[in-house]
Amino acid sequence: MIDLNAVLEPGMLVRHPKHPDWGLGQVQSNIGAKLTVNFENTGKVVLDSTRVAVDMVFSPE
Repeated sequence: MIDLNAVLEPGMLVRHPKHPDWGLGQVQSNIGAKLTVNFENTGKVVLDSTRVAVDMVFSPE
C-alpha cells in the first residue's frame, strides 16, 4: 500500500477533499498509515492515509 500522506507532519494544515464542511484541519500525528487531524468544525478525526489523500493548505485564507 502507498501512504498518500507520508509527507505530512504535525502542525501542517489540510482539508478533507470529500468533507469541505469539516473546515481547516491541523495534523496532530502521522504514524504508520494513521493520520490524526483536528478539524475546526468536526474535531479530531483519524484517517487511513492509504485510502484518503487530504489536500495540503499553504495559506489558511
